[in-house]
Amino acid sequence: MKLIFERSVPGRRTFQMPKSSFPKKELPKAFARTEQPRLPEMSEVAIGRHYTQLAKQAFGVNNGFYPLGSCTMKYNPRVNEAVAALPGFARMHPLQPRDTAVGCHEVLDTARKLLCEITGMDDMTFQPAAGAHGEYVGLLLMKKYHEQRGDLKRTRVLVPDSAHGTNPASAAMVGFTVTHIPSDEEGCVDLTALKAALDDTVAGLMLTNPNTVGIFDKNILEITRLVHEAGGLNYYDGANLNAIMGWVRPGDMGFDVIHLNLHKTFSTPHGGGGPGAGPVGCKNLLKDFLPHSHMGDERLEHSVGQVRAFYGNFLVVARALTYILTLGKEGLPQASGMAVLNANYLMHQIKDDYPLAYDRICMHEFVLTLEKIKKETGVSALDVAKCLLDYGMHPPTMYFPLIVHEALMVEPTETENRETLDDAAKAFKAIKKQIQDDPESLHLCPITTPISRPDEVTAARNPIVRYAFEN
Repeated sequence: MKLIFERSVPGRRTFQMPKSSFPKKELPKAFARTEQPRLPEMSEVAIGRHYTQLAKQAFGVNNGFYPLGSCTMKYNPRVNEAVAALPGFARMHPLQPRDTAVGCHEVLDTARKLLCEITGMDDMTFQPAAGAHGEYVGLLLMKKYHEQRGDLKRTRVLVPDSAHGTNPASAAMVGFTVTHIPSDEEGCVDLTALKAALDDTVAGLMLTNPNTVGIFDKNILEITRLVHEAGGLNYYDGANLNAIMGWVRPGDMGFDVIHLNLHKTFSTPHGGGGPGAGPVGCKNLLKDFLPHSHMGDERLEHSVGQVRAFYGNFLVVARALTYILTLGKEGLPQASGMAVLNANYLMHQIKDDYPLAYDRICMHEFVLTLEKIKKETGVSALDVAKCLLDYGMHPPTMYFPLIVHEALMVEPTETENRETLDDAAKAFKAIKKQIQDDPESLHLCPITTPISRPDEVTAARNPIVRYAFEN
């Protein structure tokens, strides 16, 4: 389709502003443009049609099945949006006097108490803007803890090889060096390797449980105990909390600090760059290091400082609190239980056609490996992912985690019904038959989408990010 600038017609307008009755004031030249901005000129009808066509080319949970692994691309109840749009929330300014924002502070305080109860933490800050930002802040708390104790030699953070890529990046940004811990044959932390890596230079361990291959580590209590005995702290990456909320708490597993992805587990639209929220919870031993103004105007003596303006992305917290209160104490474990049930249901339907990276009961997601299929037929994980688009579903995550070759990571989420999962299984099976009968045809997929396969190398290395005017 044409770009909006290609649809532009000079002089075309949507409406005319009435002439102002106020005297005209000129901006100081230092702040004024030297030429008018190049904006598209279109009628209201043309604008509406352009963005409607554009929306039709985007795929979301309202279009179909979206099993993107480790991302929880689920349906988000409209009631959350209605609450976040209430004028008393949406039009509030963070610099208003506190006595004019009592409701907003009650939202923050209630969300803090409930999320601490769900995670087993003692306190929480809502300042971090998203998950990776939460990792950074949690690691700052960890670093501050060791510094306050004068234990400056603790400069290493242990990270499993199946971790999210942001984990080692966040640790490096804080100034830690990263030691990778390999997985064992069951996809869990290799205890022997962990023990060998632990010494008095270890600041802590970063871990999510269930892990990135969708497996709950049966040795989790042993893992956190070993780290504590070595003088380190345990950090919980909350990306996969949606698989266990209401059943087990990270604080009870031995974790000292966590971050949550409110825009995933607690139902705010996820993807497209935001909005997000990555609140950080901690045990009492780290409470004094939380960011300033994490719940008010107090200035903690040993705080790591301000990490974001004011209270963070408040409306995301309002959405999350709505979700929690709507589901209640019984509904939250039901939601996570359905996430696990759906993943296992779909996994068992297709495991005979696509080998599993780890053939065992999974949690919220599972990982297929097409390594053997590619060697035998030339069909890659990318080919299968592209072909799934022709069946009206978004592809799973490709080539992640890195420890699984030709990986497809599938996360059905709790909001999908059985009929959708059955249709997905039929699509996977139909593609497997196509691999057997005509493997070369998969290299051409997708064939029903607005575009087929773009040149991904060129798109990555030489992206066109702005419109090139002719003059």
